Amino acid sequence: MRSEVSNQGPLTGITVVSLEQAVSAPLCTRTLADMGARVIKVENPHGGDFARYYDDVVNGMAAHFVWLNRSKQSITLDLKTTAAQQVLGRLLQNSDVFVTNLAPGATHRLGLDPDTLARTHPHLVTCEISGYGDDGPLSGKRAYDLLAQAESGACSITGWPDAPAKPGPPMADSCTGLYAAISILASLQERKDTGRGRSISVSLFDTMVELMGYPLTWSRYTGTDQHPVGLGSPAVAPYGAYRTVDGHTVILGTTNDNEWQRLATNLLNRPDLAESERYRRGPDRVAHRDELDAAIAAWCADHTLADIQNAADAAGIGNARYNTTTDVVAHPHLTARDRWREVDSPVGPVVTPLPPPIIAGLEPVLGPIPGLGEHTDLVLEDLGLDESEIQALRRDGAFGPPRHAEELH
Repeated sequence: MRSEVSNQGPLTGITVVSLEQAVSAPLCTRTLADMGARVIKVENPHGGDFARYYDDVVNGMAAHFVWLNRSKQSITLDLKTTAAQQVLGRLLQNSDVFVTNLAPGATHRLGLDPDTLARTHPHLVTCEISGYGDDGPLSGKRAYDLLAQAESGACSITGWPDAPAKPGPPMADSCTGLYAAISILASLQERKDTGRGRSISVSLFDTMVELMGYPLTWSRYTGTDQHPVGLGSPAVAPYGAYRTVDGHTVILGTTNDNEWQRLATNLLNRPDLAESERYRRGPDRVAHRDELDAAIAAWCADHTLADIQNAADAAGIGNARYNTTTDVVAHPHLTARDRWREVDSPVGPVVTPLPPPIIAGLEPVLGPIPGLGEHTDLVLEDLGLDESEIQALRRDGAFGPPRHAEELH
């Protein structure tokens, strides 16, 4: 019997304040919000998070912003004013976590750097996401996802030889945000015993170097660059994409000697390949990748996608259909598992996928996507400010005169 499902996430009672934009920090805080944390997104009144305006394809909202900002409360503060800085100080005093991913040096200029906050708000877990960390020759450089992927070598092992490519998803941004969330959770656990927060720093470059662990280890110990192989893997073969007789593309993969034996014998009906010393070991198959790909491609060209996948499943061979993004939107596996939800937004309900973790007895918290500054008064009232105090702050320019993004150019 299934237990009752609760909408109270495990981070209920935790308050996160963020000065965030684009992808890395917003994904970090959205992950915490999915688990029940209250996330207060502090935005510049002159346009806010610039990801709000990347495009307008979601009924007038940007797809990036819809993806990354559900369940948050947006307030606008003009941190160039003393009044706004005082408001932020009160917010931090009543919060548990502070997350930033501003340009290099910005937190120091605002007096919000980790060392200062450790003195003024010792209870606070702070997490600063940067491009290259706070020391080293690149620490002062701006960094975006593509820049970090290029600098780390990831683009050199993606695509084809002489045709490098950026991995499609924003891997540097996304994985940095997730490492940040993991570190915050660990620090919150420690704070239960110590009463003190930790200062956390995570950089896009360090994250990509971690994700590049295999190819970098390869290069260190071979003295050579690893080259991209398109829809395949430089580590194992055969492992790639093959056209089918009915116009689809199937992905077939082997990761060890036993799987290779099954693919050659049970799928291709080629015991000669299975018995050949030329292909017996993994490194041998990688060295003769083109020969094996040609044999598999010829076989797939005579079979339908359904026949290939059925035969591969029966032989215990990993396989998948090559899908486009529109294919995945309509993917029957997602539909069968009820993996889509509607969330509210300033433009009405929008559809979003559920977060990956499935926690028994808990439903992820999927709150609305906020409009710019939508929750400013509510958050200030929660801090104990009355209407006259809020109006005084407004006169002092704490919230700034909101403007549309097009006025910023």
